[in-house]
Amino acid sequence: MSARAREPAGAGGSEAVDADNAAWEERSVLRVVPPVEPRKLAKVPFVELADGRLQGVVSSGSDIERVYVSSISAGDHALSCSTNNNRPCGALHGYACKHINLLADEAVVQYGLDRVARYLRVEVPEGERLMAHINGHVERTPAAVVFSRFLRHLAYLEVPDSTGPLTELHWFPATGAVR
Repeated sequence: MSARAREPAGAGGSEAVDADNAAWEERSVLRVVPPVEPRKLAKVPFVELADGRLQGVVSSGSDIERVYVSSISAGDHALSCSTNNNRPCGALHGYACKHINLLADEAVVQYGLDRVARYLRVEVPEGERLMAHINGHVERTPAAVVFSRFLRHLAYLEVPDSTGPLTELHWFPATGAVR
C-alpha cells in the first residue's frame, strides 16, 4: 500500500498525524483508500499502482475463463498485455489494446485522473482521456507477480472480518519491540 493510502484524512496538525500514524502501526489492518467513483469489477477486477507501473487484471471479452494481465510503465509508458499464463495479447501491436484501455479507464475511476497521471508521469489536460497521451512501446513483462497478487487479493476477500491479527502475518515484529 502506498504511503499516500496510509495518510490520515483531515489531520489538523503534525501532532494529529503522528498520533494517527502511530495508531495504524499497532493494528493489523489499514484504512483502504476508497475509490474516487464506484467501480464495476466484472471487466477489471484488479487494478493497482505498484512496481513503477499501472497494472491489473482484465477479463477477456470472448472467454469467461481467460484473463489478461496488462500494464503501463511509469515514465517510458511501455505497454504489456498477456494472459495469466504469459501468452501475448494478439491485439497489442505498438499501440494499446482494449485490455490496456479498459485498465487505464478503471484506474482513473479508482484513483482519479490526477493521481494516475502523476504516477505515470504524463500531462493530461483537463477534460481529456489518459490514453490519448500515452504513446508507449510494447515491452513484455511477466504476468505472474501481478496475477499472484490478484489471487492473494481474492483470498483476503474470503477472510471473515476480525480485529485480531491474521495468522499468516503474525511474524511481523511489533513496533518498538526489543530484539
